[in-house]
Amino acid sequence: MNIPSNLFYTRDHEWIRIEGDIAWLGITEFAQDELGEIVFVEVNEMNTPLQKDDVFGSVEAVKAVSDLFMPFEGEIIAKNEDLEENPQFVNEDPYGKGWMIQIKLTQRENITEGLMDAQAYATLIQ
Repeated sequence: MNIPSNLFYTRDHEWIRIEGDIAWLGITEFAQDELGEIVFVEVNEMNTPLQKDDVFGSVEAVKAVSDLFMPFEGEIIAKNEDLEENPQFVNEDPYGKGWMIQIKLTQRENITEGLMDAQAYATLIQ
């Protein structure tokens, strides 16, 4: 199972890459594997301010539909438009072409509080 060490993870099986005051979010390899073939990805509109634990979208797979949750406060500034035509990118490359949204962080203090590093996430999914 691929769990990149440069990312943070949530208990909801989302990954987060933080660069300055911007964060990229998607679902983990484990999550896409559990869901099966992804057939549709829906996310909130851009410039949508969200609070921690708000639902920012959903992933529909052959097996199930799963909500996506914000790990912190922020505003959606970009969404991966390629997923509209190619939702399989989430299965093929969850940490690259399968990213879902970019967030402008509202606050930087304690932003990683409650998130897991790769080692802690690996322990969670064992």
